[in-house]
Amino acid sequence: MTFIRPEARAALWRWREMIAATALGALGLFWALGSYGFQALLGWALLGLGVVIAVIGMQRMRFRLGGGGPGVVQVDEGQIAYFGPLTGGAVALSELERLTLDHAAKPPHWLLDQPGQSALAIPVNATNTDALFDAFATLPGLRMERMLAELHRSGGHQVVIWERAPTRPTVHRLH
Repeated sequence: MTFIRPEARAALWRWREMIAATALGALGLFWALGSYGFQALLGWALLGLGVVIAVIGMQRMRFRLGGGGPGVVQVDEGQIAYFGPLTGGAVALSELERLTLDHAAKPPHWLLDQPGQSALAIPVNATNTDALFDAFATLPGLRMERMLAELHRSGGHQVVIWERAPTRPTVHRLH
């Protein structure tokens, strides 16, 4: 028997990082302002940790677009697998060449390119796409704020979010 409605539980789960950051920050502020010595230092440290968790939580909340989309995403041992109703596949993060966001598809899709295979298309609202946030965060040189901004932008085009080796030639300027 549960005491919380499923809708309320889902809302609390969506805000879990922010709730934890607020509780940690409040405890840290209480200790920092209400005590002396080591406990006050520990309070300031907890307050700082609460701020860091809040920033990370806000990024994660911007990445979550809700569920209910087609298919299920699974991230395991550095491999992203997508099990969809019509398509599916797996891509190893170590072999990923390009990450693209396709706004032309309905709903928008992540396109994961791996050499020698066709691109793996994952809807942004597929079940368990939260796991992609941590997987994408491991890509070297990925700018998370740019990715989140592009995710909420609309348009009918594809946007390259990350490339392992740029395909465009470097521009050599004379001056």
